[in-house]
Amino acid sequence: MNNIRPIFALLFLLLTFSAHAEDRWTEWGPTSRESNAGVIARVGYTIGGTTPIPLPAEIRRMNGFKPKGGVTFGADAYKMLSRRWGFSAGWHFFYEGFHTSANVKNYRMSLTMEGNTMGGYFTGCDVTNTDMWGVTIPILATLRLSPRWNLSFGPYVSFYFWQNFSGEVYDNTDGIGYLRVDTPTGEKVNMSRNNPATYDFSENMRPWNAGLEVCFDLKVMKHLNAFGSLDWGLSNIMDPDFDAVAFKMYPIYATFGVAYRY
Repeated sequence: MNNIRPIFALLFLLLTFSAHAEDRWTEWGPTSRESNAGVIARVGYTIGGTTPIPLPAEIRRMNGFKPKGGVTFGADAYKMLSRRWGFSAGWHFFYEGFHTSANVKNYRMSLTMEGNTMGGYFTGCDVTNTDMWGVTIPILATLRLSPRWNLSFGPYVSFYFWQNFSGEVYDNTDGIGYLRVDTPTGEKVNMSRNNPATYDFSENMRPWNAGLEVCFDLKVMKHLNAFGSLDWGLSNIMDPDFDAVAFKMYPIYATFGVAYRY
């Protein structure tokens, strides 16, 4: 009899724990328990940049990288197919931008100086500004890791309303700044901070981009989430026939914010 009592006590504890765990899944579940579906409204702060992967040999040193800061707001409609798995689709409006400065060598590009446009190979300091306004449409699978943690992942496509990719080039801190016209050994045109050359490739940017998104949601209150997401672009931001820049560039941006579950 003395040996049976601990077994009954253990069974009672297990049943109590299971009931409590079940209550937590129900407590932190979808807001609409009848349909296991709902809407999540999101707002967040976006940081990141547009970069070649990997960094090409022409970029010798990064002097500075300054995200301009961005914003994302939108909503996702979700449907849970089981306790663990579901899916969502949404519309996220965004602004993304960054400013960067780098020392480059034999960097192929097209430049404008004193009203004249020249193509060739630049060595010196390159300063770039990028701005993009648009909407992202993610279609994601959702995995409930626990009653309070969700992981969503899947593809997205972005469409841009307005884009900017522009900058200027001049001599670096060592006083080196010049363009070799047409070829790496072509005519040498010197450029300085007092008389920089400029470029603007905004009209050569692709109006859409596709990639992958991963998002973590933490349910902090019954209707309130904190979230972090990463959008990794898999398409070059430039048109396929654009060759003024020798390598492909990809948008990679992270967003951190809050969300309200309806």
